[in-house]
Amino acid sequence: MGKVAVRVAVVCGVAVAVTAAVVVHCKMKKSGKWEKAMEIVKEFEEKCATPISKLRQVADAMLVEMHAGLASEGGSKLKMLISYVGNLPTGNEKGLFYALDLGGTNFRVLRLHLGGKGRGIVSKQFEEVSIPRSLMTGTSDALFDFIVAELAKFVAQEGMDFELRPGRQRELGFTFSFPVLQSSISSGTLVRWTKGFSIEETVGRDVVAELTKAMEKQGLNMRVSAFVNDPVGTLAGGRFTNNDVVAAVILGTGSNAAYVERAHAIPKWHGLPLKSGEMVINTEWGNFKSSHLPLTEYDHELDAETLHPGEQIYEKVTSGMYLGEIVRKVLRRMAEEAAFFGDTVPPKLKVPFILGTPIISAMHQDTSPDLKVVANRLKDILEISNTSLKMRKVIVELCNIVATRGARLSAAGILSILKKMGRDTMREGEKQRTVIAMDGGLYEHYTEYRNCLENTLNELVGKEVSETVVLELANDGSGIGAAILAACHSKYLETDE
Repeated sequence: MGKVAVRVAVVCGVAVAVTAAVVVHCKMKKSGKWEKAMEIVKEFEEKCATPISKLRQVADAMLVEMHAGLASEGGSKLKMLISYVGNLPTGNEKGLFYALDLGGTNFRVLRLHLGGKGRGIVSKQFEEVSIPRSLMTGTSDALFDFIVAELAKFVAQEGMDFELRPGRQRELGFTFSFPVLQSSISSGTLVRWTKGFSIEETVGRDVVAELTKAMEKQGLNMRVSAFVNDPVGTLAGGRFTNNDVVAAVILGTGSNAAYVERAHAIPKWHGLPLKSGEMVINTEWGNFKSSHLPLTEYDHELDAETLHPGEQIYEKVTSGMYLGEIVRKVLRRMAEEAAFFGDTVPPKLKVPFILGTPIISAMHQDTSPDLKVVANRLKDILEISNTSLKMRKVIVELCNIVATRGARLSAAGILSILKKMGRDTMREGEKQRTVIAMDGGLYEHYTEYRNCLENTLNELVGKEVSETVVLELANDGSGIGAAILAACHSKYLETDE
């Protein structure tokens, strides 16, 4: 056995014991398949390249679309939706408020007790619920009935401390993380579904009316006081505790951003003059598309297979729903054209979305000497056990290529918002602080992605400006912000004063 091991080591150039992985690796070397696999990786890396010059082009192209979207409805791929949030929280809000945060494959229900001036959030309780996939493409009634049933269960668990005063309704902030055309702070029609949802009958309907109908049907005594998108909610939640928060970015299942715009810079706003002179704008930047985006054949293939081809292109290269799927597509091609995993393509590798982004995050961040986490994930998820250390290193590199491109493109998006607000340069004699509230599992849990994004942003704005720009994690920001905005727009405000 010792002699064989030495012979194999000489052939492969690595001192390892005889295993199925080594046999596969050696066969690949002899047949030229390894070179073919490396060609595929190299070509992919080159097409995903994001030099600073390209990122500046992306930011400038997005800025042009932002201006166009503010000028007129339908004037841009970026909807630049008016949120009807003109007055942001002050920190003095008080009372018991609820939030429903629907943003992806899960939703959260939340209860917040606000203590008023100087007391902030006194208590917070929440529950997270997974949405069955069948409801994501079923009927509008089925989806909202399910959501309200879970909301009612949450309320039913309350004790005496949460009883309402006679004649009062519970008030809810509803975070709905899909493109909506709002007509007031508590109403808005669905423009289109994203993130795997596709219920055609809901499109064009008032989403708050759909939720209210389900609440009335189930006898839940609650009203929607504020209807917001997740970055708008996150911005409001951040502003509640920090007056320097002027924007919010979501990097989770999907990707989006909101920021505070000057009212006079919104030509399409025809409403009453705003006391604050400001309006929060929901950019819907996930739908940004530009020839400057570094797209590959795998991205085009992924886009064609989604429920909304040609839409949400920026989101499809930056957000958590898609990063793992891009890695899977590259690995499948390597398996098919370069026998990367042996003579047959592993069946599990053919299953769309089997490699979730949490899996590639775990593999990318594997610091063990033998990349044990990578080996275990491949075995548990894809049922692939015959991998050498060299092969596992290639897989980590693929995760790195995809995450790096996504993080750097996200940084370019943030630069475009800083440019729009005039905060990408230093004004003489002014040291303004710009805080951007960040929320979403991708940003929170994928450390390599987060670090890359922050380093890239610093590189884009330069040392002096980077010292004034802070990215601040706002955990549960969109739900907390929605509940706080419900407090800001409570129908009982005057009676409580």
